Amino acid sequence: MSSFTLKAPLSQPTPRAGRTRRQRHPLALAVAMLTAAIALLPILAVIVMAFSGSGADWPHLARYVLPQAVGTTLFLLLLVALGSGAMGVGCAWLVVAYEFPLRRTFSWALVLPLAVPPYLAAYAFAEFFHYVGPVQGAIRALFGFTRPGDYWFPEIRSTPGAAVVLSCVTFPYVYLTTRIVFLMQGRNIADVARTLGAAPARVFWRVLLPVARPAIVAGIALVLMETVNDFGAVQHLGVPTLTLSIYATWLNRGSLEGAAQIAVVMLFIVLALLTAEQWARRKQRFHAARASQMKARPPRIALKGWRAGTAFTAVLLPILAGFGIPLAIFGRYALNRLEQFSRPALVEALATSLVTALATAALAVAVALVLLYAARLVRTRRMMLLVRFATIGYAMPGTILALGLLISLARFDNFVDGLARTHLGFSTGLLLTGSAAAVVMACTIRFLALAEGAVQSGLEKLPPNLDEAARSLGRSAPASAATVLLPLLRPAILTAGILVFVDTVKELSATILLRPFGFNTLATHVYEQASRGAAEDGAVAALLIIATAIVPVILLSRPLMRDRDA
Repeated sequence: MSSFTLKAPLSQPTPRAGRTRRQRHPLALAVAMLTAAIALLPILAVIVMAFSGSGADWPHLARYVLPQAVGTTLFLLLLVALGSGAMGVGCAWLVVAYEFPLRRTFSWALVLPLAVPPYLAAYAFAEFFHYVGPVQGAIRALFGFTRPGDYWFPEIRSTPGAAVVLSCVTFPYVYLTTRIVFLMQGRNIADVARTLGAAPARVFWRVLLPVARPAIVAGIALVLMETVNDFGAVQHLGVPTLTLSIYATWLNRGSLEGAAQIAVVMLFIVLALLTAEQWARRKQRFHAARASQMKARPPRIALKGWRAGTAFTAVLLPILAGFGIPLAIFGRYALNRLEQFSRPALVEALATSLVTALATAALAVAVALVLLYAARLVRTRRMMLLVRFATIGYAMPGTILALGLLISLARFDNFVDGLARTHLGFSTGLLLTGSAAAVVMACTIRFLALAEGAVQSGLEKLPPNLDEAARSLGRSAPASAATVLLPLLRPAILTAGILVFVDTVKELSATILLRPFGFNTLATHVYEQASRGAAEDGAVAALLIIATAIVPVILLSRPLMRDRDA
């Protein structure tokens, strides 16, 4: 009895000890609060700007802009959800449930379209399905048509056309989330249904599809957030979405207040998507926890004859559409323009992309490390909430972040300039607004969640008391983190840096709105060439973007190459 009394205070800290522990790291809490405030600042700035202005533009927006923009955006989201859902779920089911030629290769090749940004896919599809492109050229040669009026061909520059483009490059999100669930069901679910006499198709529709519904919803929510964020594809294809309306109202009409009001409407759509994704992820955890005990894989049914050919074609077409068409179009153009590799404009765009991406990756990884270590020191609900707020930027469209950051930086620059004029007698001008630092800041806020997720996955593999043991030997918290945790986290840090680097190279929507004069990345270089109707002149830059973006896709595909359940 006495021994138990002596041990109890050591194993169960008193509330006073818990308060002392939290008070021991006020700097960690301050860092987390500052990071969350900076991440939320662009969003708050947009909301304040939208509701604090004169409202002079609102009648025009409500009558002429918003009805079309909201309707087009929702229609596009519906079409993309249907298209990406059908391709992602169908391909996942085929590679998991059936055996057919090249099935194992297709299981990882289905991720390749993620390496193609939507705006590059739009440029390639527009060229591929153009009147003088290979598809319509083959139709005219086959049937002897000589004029456009001799036959009908669907218009790629339309809302359905944009939905096809976006579905072809985003369906891997649905494929990956759904494939995992299908693999984890095992014989305990699918085999039981088949032993009761259910055909494979009936097992899919009545058993596996309802179980995988949370994963499907989560994957589609990610697809729709990418669709809402897209700027280059919808502009090139002439689809007046909310993102394009923000751009047009801001730059063409010169109304920052009107752009902020459209952005607030867009925020409601994004919040709805976030709510759906979080709900689905909560549901998915339940099924994943139950399914993790089912280690047996579902047996695959060997297909032969025309059935094998049908499955082969059904899986091959999404890969060719999402990855093959852009690679073929830009590859053909690049082969005829090899001299572009030495052109100063491309070299400068490549150098700018590398410097911007490296700076963003270094800053995002550093902030993620500090933020997560602060959360490791102060394990409270308030700290967890601050981490969530700090990483909310990834869910926000780049256009909204760019708009909010511009408003915030402009006010900061005006404040500093006013102080300098009053007390020092000179003007500081614009310090951050319209600078490369603004682009790096926007990309860091947007992609901090990627760095945080990769580093967090590495931290979860380390014992929670590892750094505490180092501190018990006399090391301070920063010293124990630098000497103990950082060496063990090198793989996770490298992965986080690669993910942020690649997404920064691909980023267009925020960069095109915040960049200073003469600041061109590979993405903006391709955008400028396509805007003047010469997408072929940006082919080399497009291939460089795809080559860079394929690195994390290969890392992601490693478990799929080995055909594992991971």
